[in-house]
Amino acid sequence: MSKRNPEYDFAWCPGCGDFGVRRALQVALEGYSAEHEEPQANNVVVAGIGCSGNMVHLVEGEQPFGIHGIHGRSLPIAFGVKQGNPKLNTVVVAGDGDFLSIGAEHIGPAANRNVNVTAVVMDNGVYGLTKGQSSPTSEFGAVTTSTPLGKIETPVSPLKLYMSIGVTYIASYYSSKPRVLAKMIQEAMNHKGFSIVHVQSPCTTYNDTYDILKGKPKEGIKGLAYEIPEDHDPSSVEDANDLLSRPGVPLGVIFKKEGKTLQDRYEELRERAPKRTNDELLDSYLLQM
Repeated sequence: MSKRNPEYDFAWCPGCGDFGVRRALQVALEGYSAEHEEPQANNVVVAGIGCSGNMVHLVEGEQPFGIHGIHGRSLPIAFGVKQGNPKLNTVVVAGDGDFLSIGAEHIGPAANRNVNVTAVVMDNGVYGLTKGQSSPTSEFGAVTTSTPLGKIETPVSPLKLYMSIGVTYIASYYSSKPRVLAKMIQEAMNHKGFSIVHVQSPCTTYNDTYDILKGKPKEGIKGLAYEIPEDHDPSSVEDANDLLSRPGVPLGVIFKKEGKTLQDRYEELRERAPKRTNDELLDSYLLQM
């Protein structure tokens, strides 16, 4: 529960990676508001269904607007918010289960439009809220409550997917260092265009990957997570694709490219559109006899 919602009984297990993401998001929202000298209520947090959806209820401080939407539809809702008021800082919080399954069809349109919203995706490799079924990012052969003999589908590679469909800011991190993650989320919020921060957020109950990510040398576990080399050029498509072809989980900004957002294009369209008075618009609907 939180100070803002003392009666809210959220379903996060002890040690859940989402706690770290929640702390990072809190710091990022406060930092963004201070940087732009705006009230925190000018932030809008949009969530789908799943463990990640509880994030809407847990942001502390001055009440920001929040929408706990429906499964997989956080991006269309965020698109509507941004179109309604482009000045609002709109942030999607989602899990791999809803964002990359039923919600996957919305990632491409958001990238094509370059909608100026930020998505923070918490990836735990399972459907944690509904008792650990396999998700789009579960490993091939994974034994889960829905795949007792092993998963037979090839797992989705989220970072490669984002890169291939034109997301203009792609970052990857994990939940164990919320201060570093907060800076990354705030940078994504400041990015002009569609940004995704994909976070490895282990589920301690159904898919505890902390040791796999961080490593455990005494037990011979090297660790999949590694810091992106300093000489990596995030503005280079070639460098980004080369990085994503390597094994492991890169930590840092993979790709970023500033460009015109949907709102920019819309304003250009308005400038080109013929200017007509209300009377002229009404007259255009009259049938000429």
